[in-house]
Amino acid sequence: MKFAAIDIGSNAVRLLFMQAFEFRHEAVFKRDALFRVPMRLGEEVFVTGRISPEKAESLLQTMLAFHHLIKAYRPSDFMACATSAMREAKNGKEIVRRINKQTVFKVEVIDGQREAAILYSSHFADTLNPAKAYLYIDVGGGSTEIAVIRDGKILDARSFNIGTVRMIKGLVPEKAWREMKRWLKRSTSALASFEGIGSGGNINTIFALSRKKRGAPISCSGLMKLYKYLCSMSYEERIRNLGLKPDRADVIIPAARIYTCIMKWTGMEKLHVPQIGLVDGIIHLLYERHRRETLNF
Repeated sequence: MKFAAIDIGSNAVRLLFMQAFEFRHEAVFKRDALFRVPMRLGEEVFVTGRISPEKAESLLQTMLAFHHLIKAYRPSDFMACATSAMREAKNGKEIVRRINKQTVFKVEVIDGQREAAILYSSHFADTLNPAKAYLYIDVGGGSTEIAVIRDGKILDARSFNIGTVRMIKGLVPEKAWREMKRWLKRSTSALASFEGIGSGGNINTIFALSRKKRGAPISCSGLMKLYKYLCSMSYEERIRNLGLKPDRADVIIPAARIYTCIMKWTGMEKLHVPQIGLVDGIIHLLYERHRRETLNF
């Protein structure tokens, strides 16, 4: 079975092609291709409240290209989701209508809780200790999604308008940081102990820079050292010396700051990085839906 997923994010637009194989009553997922187009929709939305005609046209052309790729790939099912920037844009609904009219997509603009639920559908927690509690964190360009997980269930979840693109533009007030800190302390106070799970392109890049073995967690002290190391370099040095993409070299600093703050405020010592993103969660969601429909046929 083949599936396709699109994430229209605040920083970039992604298309993932993935195959699912059933082996001994378990699903095995293998990536075929991942396409990423830097778009930075949030750069305009968080300042003006709108997506400019130029960026709207660029997004439409990107989705038209994805439309043709999906028709060639011929997946069993596909899905496109848009997050923070699109849901905040005053002209977001109009742009979505244009995309839906000219392509095979029916773009779903999702809120923070829906985003967390889709990410959790990838079952990344299944590979961890079910007896432990976890704090799931996804840092995007427009927002940070956090969920408290215990016994394989989401106990509490919250979306905060603290994102990397917002921070670069100076659009995150101290009030927002205080609100997130209070919520974190309140939501984790009843947990005897817990560890973190980080997802998305920023933490995946940070994990790669840490040179940890796949599956090994990042410690709070290790993340702080890496954050200071990144801050010691200029934007150009992060591109030249670390090989970061231009649209990653600037947002990685605020992303590392967000993760560092969360770990310090909660006393979290370990952060697991399963190297997944929203597109992975969408694929798993599509697979589970396809399987249910097949069984009910």
